[in-house]
Amino acid sequence: MPVESLFATVVYRARVRHRGLAALNADLLRECRQLRIDDAAGRRWSRSHYPGGYTSYGSVNRLHRLSPTFAQLRDLITPHVTTLVRKLRLDVAGRPLEMTDCWANIMPRGVAHGWHLHPLSTISGTYYVQTPPGCAGIKFEDPRLDRMMAAPPRRTRVPRAARIWVSVPARVGDLVLFESWLRHEVPRHPVRAERVSISFNYGWF
Repeated sequence: MPVESLFATVVYRARVRHRGLAALNADLLRECRQLRIDDAAGRRWSRSHYPGGYTSYGSVNRLHRLSPTFAQLRDLITPHVTTLVRKLRLDVAGRPLEMTDCWANIMPRGVAHGWHLHPLSTISGTYYVQTPPGCAGIKFEDPRLDRMMAAPPRRTRVPRAARIWVSVPARVGDLVLFESWLRHEVPRHPVRAERVSISFNYGWF
């Protein structure tokens, strides 16, 4: 072939299948809202790092070790992580990836989460607990962007694989996984009802 695609960036999206998923989501939503009430340190951290919203990232960030509800979610997520690891051809023999961090995010209207990545982790992701119609998805950036010194702009209509930024919609019950070095953001949440998600990291050291 005269042209081949190299160094592909993989993003994994799947629906979590579980007979009691609706009840689990209800429990997760209740615990996230209660955590926002109880977690004074998290509210303080959020005022500086997540203005207008709430995240337990800076305070209670190992929820899978504290709550049976979040531990159940971890058990549903881990097989998907295993699938992605196989897709990426990662060699984790004898040293499987484990969930290292797990935290809650609540986004009221007007809140955004700027560009970032997840240092010192291998696989990161988000599970969507509540996604009102019109809510923001997760937006990924081409990791080569800072090296495109003299590249012309892309055409208006190009395939997703050729875009510089790609958004993946947020939908209740969906799971999105990606390698932790991939920069991403959540644009401004435009609707009144809160967007609630669970974010997490998996690591092997």
